[in-house]
Amino acid sequence: MVYRALLAALMLAPFGWFGLAPALGEEPKQASPPAAKQLPGEREGAAGLSKKERLEEDAEYYEMFKVLADTMDQVERNYVKDISRRELMEAAIRGVLEKLDPYSNYISPDEISRFKTAVENQFGGIGIQIDVRHGRLTVVSPLVGSPAYRAGLQSGDVIVEIDGASSVDIDRDEAVRRLKGEAGTSVEITLVHPPKSERRTVKIEREIIHIETVLGDRRDDHDRWDFMFDHQKKIGYIRIVSFGRDTFRDLREAMKELDKQHLRGLVLDLRFNPGGLLASAIEVADLFLSEGEIVSTAGRNSPKRSWSARKPETYEGFPMVVLVNRYSASASEIVSAALQDHKRALVIGERTWGKGSVQNVIELQDGKSALKLTTASYRRPSGHNIHRFPDSKESDVWGVMPDAGYEIKLPDAELGRLVADRHDRDILLINHSVPQAEGAKADGEKPSGEAKPSAEESDASQAGKAKPDAAKKETTDTGETK
Repeated sequence: MVYRALLAALMLAPFGWFGLAPALGEEPKQASPPAAKQLPGEREGAAGLSKKERLEEDAEYYEMFKVLADTMDQVERNYVKDISRRELMEAAIRGVLEKLDPYSNYISPDEISRFKTAVENQFGGIGIQIDVRHGRLTVVSPLVGSPAYRAGLQSGDVIVEIDGASSVDIDRDEAVRRLKGEAGTSVEITLVHPPKSERRTVKIEREIIHIETVLGDRRDDHDRWDFMFDHQKKIGYIRIVSFGRDTFRDLREAMKELDKQHLRGLVLDLRFNPGGLLASAIEVADLFLSEGEIVSTAGRNSPKRSWSARKPETYEGFPMVVLVNRYSASASEIVSAALQDHKRALVIGERTWGKGSVQNVIELQDGKSALKLTTASYRRPSGHNIHRFPDSKESDVWGVMPDAGYEIKLPDAELGRLVADRHDRDILLINHSVPQAEGAKADGEKPSGEAKPSAEESDASQAGKAKPDAAKKETTDTGETK
């Protein structure tokens, strides 16, 4: 009768379990005070009711808890198949959240690691993108500056063994589980590079891997992004694929490079960007605005908050355009709307996704699981709505519209070619860090260790070595992974 015991506990501490934790990752100076526990009769909407009416409302509420407990109890004892209590409770939690909106959800213990990676843009591993192609575990691309990059792994390498265990018929999730791990631990990989059949084995020490969110159009001869699209006309190009904890830092470094090259115009590409951290979006917009409001948020249980641009470290004095499409969402919309409303940039492309809500990530079970709950909506500086509600029409005000005369809507076929082209440019086809044979020995011989990288490669890899902050942040993303 575990569910009746749960009901009794809830009755002894009425409504205490509904108290939301403060937003994870908020700066102390901006944190909202924790909501006071609500006692029976003090809930939202109870105002104006008589004492008798409040007691009747509370009695009905407790009765519904009893129905829930009885239902769970009956399912556990009498359902035709055995089902675990955790499965039942998680299904009940998800059922509650499905009644809210598409962006509030429960992250289970099985999903929490992947979710944290998506939010933090960092993880412990060796730094490669992998896929299963024709039944073989294949390296899509090493991440520049990562341990795998320094060890000489290349696009097209087939991983045949991981720590001595065959990778035949392995699925991608299992491969990721084997390759990831705590920084400082090692993994031994045996590879072949078709069409050659010779095996080579490398032992690679894992590090905290920093996932790039600030990209250029093409790489230079040292595998670094070249952010100057047109060197003669001094037109820069920066692509932000998501808004993570290090996006602002990396963008600022890219702008410093462009500034040294006497930048005369900038293209900021936010196409296909699903969003990310609210704080990151504010920092990015602030980099190009010297004054004025960037965004404001307000919710039922949180006061209105507003963020404004500051003059220091602002990049001005050159024209800007922002590229968006139907898949630019949330944090992307905050940035593009702020730059458009302050006439700092022209917005080119097509109407954006239309997500104007903010989710707080609330840790559960001491961080083993989490709740992503919509707690506020945001408004652009003009005060116009961004959120596309289920009943919104095309004629309604939502999303970010391109500036007049600058709407470019690509057909699906052309959009697909654009995605494929961008994917090909992101893949590192040739690893310039070390000669292919260096840092690896033939199968059966003990590896001599990683090849020592050059100074530039050491510096590039240090960005991923800092341990991530334990705190989470307010997120505006449309999904956990991209």
